[in-house]
Amino acid sequence: MTADQIVTLTTAQAIIKWLENQYIYIEGAEWRICGGGFGIFGHGNVTCLGEALYNAKDTLPLYRGQNEQGMGFAAAGYAKQWLRRRFMFCTASAGPGTTNLVTSAALAHANRLPLLLLCGDTFLTRLPDPVLQQMENFGDPTFGVNDAFKPVSRYWDRITHPAQIIQSLPAALATMLDPADCGPAFLGLPQDVQGWSYDYPSAFFEKRVHRIRRQLPDRGEIADAVAALSKAERPIIIAGGGVQYSGAVTELTAFVERHRVPVVETIAGRANLLDTHPLNIGPIGVTGSDSANAIAEQADTILAVGTRLQDFTTGSWTAFAKDAQFISLNAARHDAGKHRALPVVGDAKIGLKALTDGLKDHKTPEKWVEFAQAERTKWTAYVQENVSFGDNRPNSYAQAIGVVNAHCHPRDRVVAAAGGLPAEVTANWRSLATGTVDVEFGFSCMGYEISGAWGARIAQAQQEPERDTITFVGDGSYLMMNSDIYSSVLTDKKLIILLLDNGGFAVINKLQNNTGNESFNNLIADCPTVVNPVRVDFEAHAAAMGAEAETVANPAELAHAFQRARTTSKTCIIVMKVDAHEGWTTEGHAWWEVGTPQVSSSETIRAAHKEQEASRSKQRQGV
Repeated sequence: MTADQIVTLTTAQAIIKWLENQYIYIEGAEWRICGGGFGIFGHGNVTCLGEALYNAKDTLPLYRGQNEQGMGFAAAGYAKQWLRRRFMFCTASAGPGTTNLVTSAALAHANRLPLLLLCGDTFLTRLPDPVLQQMENFGDPTFGVNDAFKPVSRYWDRITHPAQIIQSLPAALATMLDPADCGPAFLGLPQDVQGWSYDYPSAFFEKRVHRIRRQLPDRGEIADAVAALSKAERPIIIAGGGVQYSGAVTELTAFVERHRVPVVETIAGRANLLDTHPLNIGPIGVTGSDSANAIAEQADTILAVGTRLQDFTTGSWTAFAKDAQFISLNAARHDAGKHRALPVVGDAKIGLKALTDGLKDHKTPEKWVEFAQAERTKWTAYVQENVSFGDNRPNSYAQAIGVVNAHCHPRDRVVAAAGGLPAEVTANWRSLATGTVDVEFGFSCMGYEISGAWGARIAQAQQEPERDTITFVGDGSYLMMNSDIYSSVLTDKKLIILLLDNGGFAVINKLQNNTGNESFNNLIADCPTVVNPVRVDFEAHAAAMGAEAETVANPAELAHAFQRARTTSKTCIIVMKVDAHEGWTTEGHAWWEVGTPQVSSSETIRAAHKEQEASRSKQRQGV
């Protein structure tokens, strides 16, 4: 190669220069596919990768995190808001900085989200070994803490020579853009290799515009699915998060309206259809609705679109008749074949159109549709009562959800994760616009609520800056990870945070009690080692990080506080105490398999075990 065909750069500089030149088409516009990154520097990444990032600070903005796990959650929230079409990288130092990202990688893996991890590693030469924060494996010096990312990454590599990134970076990006394989890509960057230089071909850094692949489903699989749907007397559609990632909401709506098929939504699929759509029968499963679960139980054919059919969707596989026929339209072969389903491996948008064409003017029997709609009418009435307040009813999650639902803008984004709030939001939230709900229950990770909302807000500010990002968080999750309140203040990325304080881990206390156990170690009041049960002043704590904060006594006051929060440009925290024991959504739940003791000295535990096992006979035996 001639001199003008060569660019001499360090490994770190080359990684960043390559990322700067990768673009994607989104609805007719070009965007840099990497929106920037989140970083905390240490000796493992500051001197070389930090130098490269400084020189790219205008093209790949770097957001300084407060905790590496929170950075990963923020990157996940960003990717969800961009429907997996853009991603952020996270960089952390060698040792504990990097291992703090393992949980974030697991969350992205479970949710099939793109996340690029650029993490420090020990020296390739091993000359200074053992270096600070190095875990020595006595029998295998190549085995280190970064190997812990292998089970939670879709692509994993350790860069041991500068030339390797010519192969590794495109492979990592291809993984993150693939609808079937989408997930975290991990690159371990030894501290010395980061600074080593190499004569790269200049063509490697040329601008490239990518498109996300849309896989055409096999015609034979479409034909099998059409034949099964044509014979169905009681069909339903389970609409998952993949509907939104495929951009298939319009096709889903056209399909259900043409063929009159009732739709139920997964947790990740909330807001595929509006709450008012006459064929939206509600959320399904353990955290679902009586209406969705009623029709699921009687359905003879289930078309699952863009869902991995996790246990909260399927009621641990008790929510359906054992002889019901599944048809699974999914970009991932792994998900399409679950539970003896007729697989349709392909893109949801294209697949739904192909199924519609195959079914022509076929329609579901109207008697079945009427049954489904009648069930939904009853569920809607229950939710209206559940979110209401007055008559000295105790404050509840549902009431807070109802207040926000009534006063937010339809395009505001709502975030929740872990604890009791995902179930309450899933059951009680009325979708006002499509694609506006992020209930993180793929990995159900406490701490995602604020950090994930921060990442979502960064993305939202690039799309609909006039809209708000609203997050519901319990006191348990808040205490676990709250420092990205400060991040949102520092970066002027406004959040509205509803902090609902029930004095501990109340939903797990509820599970504990429901399985016959005594309250123990979940609520602060029930921890025998707690000798000074101080209630945290959450308002003062949030205000200390620069946010506007206030405490309200009841849902009526919450409504006024929320309206004030909407008018300000600053991050706002509204604190309200809720009852730990009363006010839970009691309807809509499917059976959920949890381990209970077969032998116990407690009569209540033995009785609860017997009751739990009584539903096992309904469980489908699948693969």
